[in-house]
Amino acid sequence: MPAVTLTLLAPEQWRAAEAAHAERMAAYTRPYRERRSAAKPHPVHDFLFTYYSLTPGQLERWHPGAGVVLLGAEAVAERGAWKHYRVIEDADGAGTPGVCADVETFARDRASMVSFAGAILVGTAARPGNFACFGLHEWAMAYRSDVHGVRHAYLPLRLGAAGTDEVVEAHQIRCTHFDAFRFYSPEAVPLNQLQPTRETQRDLEQPGCLHANMDLYKWAYKLLPAVSSELVAECFELSWRVRAMDMQASPYDLADWGYEPIRIEEPEGKAAYVAAQRGFAEEATALRARLLGELRTAGLLP
Repeated sequence: MPAVTLTLLAPEQWRAAEAAHAERMAAYTRPYRERRSAAKPHPVHDFLFTYYSLTPGQLERWHPGAGVVLLGAEAVAERGAWKHYRVIEDADGAGTPGVCADVETFARDRASMVSFAGAILVGTAARPGNFACFGLHEWAMAYRSDVHGVRHAYLPLRLGAAGTDEVVEAHQIRCTHFDAFRFYSPEAVPLNQLQPTRETQRDLEQPGCLHANMDLYKWAYKLLPAVSSELVAECFELSWRVRAMDMQASPYDLADWGYEPIRIEEPEGKAAYVAAQRGFAEEATALRARLLGELRTAGLLP
């Protein structure tokens, strides 16, 4: 693994960055904790905390990324024992200790995950986007709700059960994302033109997919501390906005929650969906490139 050029941060620098990141993320984590304490779920805002595995506390924790050394005895005392960090006894050549991400140990311990994430990210970046899915994955999950019920039991279906089924049956469904497809109702599974599996995920992910773009957050946090928390935060905030649009285009009625529907069953709604989808794809493409760049800078990818 090639040596990474080190950047040194004085205590006042890294403390400021640490505090700024915690406050940035608290705008999302603080309301979630309050809702959780009050047992008041939110159908849009809770998703990134319940579907993904990073806890609010872990999201608030700041990591500078590979090649950044936090100087001072306080950094060593606080982070010296953190997983995938290492202590440098003389970090600045003047006897000041410091800590930084231990990329070599991370690469050894998480080799299979790094390889899989890299394959997903590189493959997705290389493929053309599909902008004709219209968010029908959420509709397929609610197909035949008269038999199976719905995932969000406290939300009404905007068109009712029969109307939702009619939309599914009137469209060709071509979802490429396994982690959406696996939640389809049993009757909807054969209606999908593709049959994604975990094994074919690296071959099917494409940059137009809302869920693939939300998953940039997942890959970013799984690669901590080798990547920066700044990039994780940007992926999180993109996912936050994508989730809102995903649910607006879903069969659920979110009017009581302040969300206007994107009526993908109508031509105007389809056009609005595609326009938003393309905008998110552009943002995700830039973030995906940055994530791959940080992995290559860290020596984790060629």
